[in-house]
Amino acid sequence: MEVITAKTAGFCFGVKRAVDMVYKESEEERVYTYGPIIHNEEVVKDLEKKGVNVLCSEEDIKAAPRGTVIIRAHGIEEPVYGLIENAGHRIVDATCPFVLKIHNIVKEASQRGEFIVIIGDKNHPEVQGIQSCAKDNSIVIADKEEAEFFLENKAKQYEKLCVVSQTTYNYNKFQELVEIFQKNSYHIVNVLNTICNATEERQKEAAQIAANVDAMIVIGGKNSSNTQKLYEICKSRCSNTYFIQTAADLDFALLEGADKVGITAGASTPNKIIEEVQTRCQI
Repeated sequence: MEVITAKTAGFCFGVKRAVDMVYKESEEERVYTYGPIIHNEEVVKDLEKKGVNVLCSEEDIKAAPRGTVIIRAHGIEEPVYGLIENAGHRIVDATCPFVLKIHNIVKEASQRGEFIVIIGDKNHPEVQGIQSCAKDNSIVIADKEEAEFFLENKAKQYEKLCVVSQTTYNYNKFQELVEIFQKNSYHIVNVLNTICNATEERQKEAAQIAANVDAMIVIGGKNSSNTQKLYEICKSRCSNTYFIQTAADLDFALLEGADKVGITAGASTPNKIIEEVQTRCQI
């Protein structure tokens, strides 16, 4: 069996930076993260063993003994910073720089009076953090139907629209939605492609591999947005595509008879897990 592992698989810059920051801070007493530092259960479990606990709510922040709170890679909503400071905690901000860049774009555009359109998943913490920077002057759109409904029913009241994207959104779907907005003639549309370059490259490589193998394995946390999008991309090109978190999640008997197997992984997947899956495939 030939195993082809994507060169772009595994930790991206922002995730590696955030994880390294937590491991460094874990040497101190009373270290917390606000929300899971990244969407990978294996990493979160390992950090818990080192005494790093996860705070998930305002109540958690207030109840936790004073310590260091590390902001997750996805970022947080603006008011949460004040809650953490008022509770007496020290803040270490591990928000991905590319996400912080979107925060600044949205703040400036909102101050100019532009209405903010965020293309992404409204339930994802990254998107919630971005939207908090626009106050009440924004909307989150996830698909073609939502875009068309907004343009037909609500958009006319705004002179200018600023369109940004969740960093891990599907690049092709983003382009499709952008085309819908640009077809309008009644207002100015300022489009900023804020999808991370690493995400775009990862998606393109995964698609290319999936189109040329008999089976495709996508590794990542079950709550990882970018891994879910990788799975969708690969599944559309290779029907035998499997989404797993670790090597233990896949019945490798399913790969019997496959001459070529491809492997890719989300931005929050440690190299150790990727290597374990690759080794199992080669046994």
